[in-house]
Amino acid sequence: MPATPAWPPKSLPRLYVATLLGAGTRVELEAAQANYLGNVMRLREGAELLLFDGMSGEWLATVTEAGKRRMVLLVSEQTRPQEAVPGLWLAFAPVKKGRVDWLVEKAVELGVARLLPVVTQRTIVDKLNLDRMRAHIIEAAEQCGRTALADIDEAVKLDAFLKARDPARTLYFADETGGAPAASAFRPGPAVILVGPEGGFTPDEAAAIRAASNAVAISLGPRILRAETAALSAVAAWMAAAGDWR
Repeated sequence: MPATPAWPPKSLPRLYVATLLGAGTRVELEAAQANYLGNVMRLREGAELLLFDGMSGEWLATVTEAGKRRMVLLVSEQTRPQEAVPGLWLAFAPVKKGRVDWLVEKAVELGVARLLPVVTQRTIVDKLNLDRMRAHIIEAAEQCGRTALADIDEAVKLDAFLKARDPARTLYFADETGGAPAASAFRPGPAVILVGPEGGFTPDEAAAIRAASNAVAISLGPRILRAETAALSAVAAWMAAAGDWR
């Protein structure tokens, strides 16, 4: 059946699997996934669902075996090709547990390709549970219809981030002391947005960022924003000006 706006139904469960998908692929789910689909979603043999592997688009699959903690799927056909991911990375100073989880989830929904935790002098959280954050990335991609998973890096200190970055990728950083309005500052091309912690960058940090090659200071408006709000505001503005919202 050819894909149309009404097919496959958007209400089908959607799941990420760590198996390269293709027509005829047999997928045996992990116990936790099988338990969720079988005991929570009540899927039985013959039920359909959508799968993606982060690399080859989205596929329709059918349950061929269903047990208490075991489920086998058979992939039939591709429903959507692999998405073209905007060339935006988000570098952010980690914030408290609940807020950083929310930040990661919403950044994935907005289309960020890579997440880079950066520890600054005023960062109050210097340890992150990357496994938990990757789980949030997968859940967000499942919910919002993405076919690609955002990457996430280990946390690094600001000076190491500045030394390692590729100067060909424009560095936009939210500068509380002033910068070009975000609505007019962003340009097409690979970019990384850097947002500091609550309290912002220290004067020395701001000077070091400004001195970095291909760095552009941006302003996010007249109001004081939480760190996670600032990060997502900047991402949304970039998507509208230079990303795939155009």
